[in-house]
Amino acid sequence: MNDKILTKLKKLRMDKHYTYQKMADILAMSKSQYYKIETGERKLYYDTAIKIAKVFDLKPDDIFFK
Repeated sequence: MNDKILTKLKKLRMDKHYTYQKMADILAMSKSQYYKIETGERKLYYDTAIKIAKVFDLKPDDIFFK
């Protein structure tokens, strides 16, 4: 993922006042796994992109492809 997408993902999380742990809990993954997605260290799979988008009431394209 490019830096713009990673920045947008972090901003969405912070706007909801969610920690890495809160996001990880919602997505049923470890804090480390979520952190690595948000920092670009881990590959993002489409099913996870859908789950993340749902947290923010968005479509995956709104976060990851625009």
